[in-house]
Amino acid sequence: MPVLRVKDLSQSYGGLQVLNNLSFSLGDGEKVALIGPNGAGKTTLLNVLSGFIRPMTGRIYLLNRDVTDMSSHRRVSLGLARSFQINTLFPRLTLLTNVLLAIQGIQTTRYRMIRPITAYRDNLSKARQLLELVGLWEERESPITALGHGQQRQVEIILAMASQPRLLLLDEPSAGLTSGETGGLMNMIRSLMGDTTVFFCAHDLDLVFSLADRVIVLYYGQTIVQGTPKEVQNDPRVREIYLGMGEEAPHA
Repeated sequence: MPVLRVKDLSQSYGGLQVLNNLSFSLGDGEKVALIGPNGAGKTTLLNVLSGFIRPMTGRIYLLNRDVTDMSSHRRVSLGLARSFQINTLFPRLTLLTNVLLAIQGIQTTRYRMIRPITAYRDNLSKARQLLELVGLWEERESPITALGHGQQRQVEIILAMASQPRLLLLDEPSAGLTSGETGGLMNMIRSLMGDTTVFFCAHDLDLVFSLADRVIVLYYGQTIVQGTPKEVQNDPRVREIYLGMGEEAPHA
């Protein structure tokens, strides 16, 4: 059973067709990259899959359940998580509080307002485990603004992983990172994801071809190629699109 199945998905804004009759599926534990030039519809697709935008046509199935009309928070409860291209952390709160809020946010337990957030030992233990995975436990009392951009990107991803999702959507996870920071992020993603299905869009082709089991190429809202990283690298249509757009060739 696919973790995600998309059938005949379309989205437009006025007269602009952003997604055009897309159909694809993601297998259990598969790591799939979405690439394409600016304006191809990548972020719009992630927003539709997350439930932030309602598609004009088509259906979305998460774990064989139709979620097309379902709100984003209900999709989270079914096993979907999402990170964004721009950090969505609470900058004035500490790192630990950010992680604890993410953990509490996906639980059905009622919490007492007058009890400190750190008093819930199970949550604190889980927060420590997540932060130790990325070597940030010692920074737990630091405000988010005291962390470097690369560290904040790591935090964004571990917050998404706090819900133990079946499907994780990542929007440009290496945006704004140096090459060294990107390498660290790749190692972190490999260590954290395990059997989680990951669908990510990225312009960083080193990241794409090192992490993805399969690559989907989006162009003007349509899938023109999908296959293994090697197949996509060698496809003449993909090379023409990237070279024609003045971007780095996918084989570089």
